[in-house]
Amino acid sequence: MKNIVVLGIETSCDETAVAVVKNGREVLSNVINSQIEIHEKFGGVVPEIASRKHIEAISYITKEALNKANMTLDDIDVIACTYGPGLVRCTSSRSTDMPKH
Repeated sequence: MKNIVVLGIETSCDETAVAVVKNGREVLSNVINSQIEIHEKFGGVVPEIASRKHIEAISYITKEALNKANMTLDDIDVIACTYGPGLVRCTSSRSTDMPKH
């Protein structure tokens, strides 16, 4: 049976996270970029700032997760990302043409 490798992306609030998981159970890497320090001075999450920080972080967080898993995008079978609920302006809510389940 072929291994299924998933690249999981989470950006629903104030942390950008990317993980590589094999066969739904084996976590090969899990990288989290926290924005806690940025939002602390405002007393809570500021959606516009969170959204911009996701965009700034997603590429290098993805590269780091792939490197830690010793993989490239060519090794990935499926990409899964958060799709609501979450902040209105987060990267996971930008695509409105995705099917809702």
